[in-house]
Amino acid sequence: MSRNPLSKVLRARVADQALHRCGYCQTQEVVVGMPMEIEHIVPLAGGGSSEEVNLWLACPRCNLHKADRTRALDPLTGESVQLFDPRRQLWTDHFVWEQGGLYIAGHSPTGRATVDALRLNNDFVVRSRHIWIAWGWHPPK
Repeated sequence: MSRNPLSKVLRARVADQALHRCGYCQTQEVVVGMPMEIEHIVPLAGGGSSEEVNLWLACPRCNLHKADRTRALDPLTGESVQLFDPRRQLWTDHFVWEQGGLYIAGHSPTGRATVDALRLNNDFVVRSRHIWIAWGWHPPK
């Protein structure tokens, strides 16, 4: 979390840019009933800033699992790779929805490492995705 609170204007601008959904698991703010967190893509502890170019939305769970990391191991190759950067990379270049939106699969080293490190298919969110899909709220368009 930032040492200096972000302005409401900056937070709103980042939320709008992120389409009000987590940059990692794509969970929509409207379906979880609480605001997403502002995530530092390069953590403050790693030299990142609280400037707009380093900020994106993340759900509390993804933000918790990402913590201060920028790299993780690709489970297929065992190599250390950059985690997905939701501000600069396209989600569809690294991930695909499986089973109608229940699961996120990584189809690049970055995608696989991010799915694994951030636990994008944890039991809690998969159970919620079942409900969201049934109501037509998921996957996001």
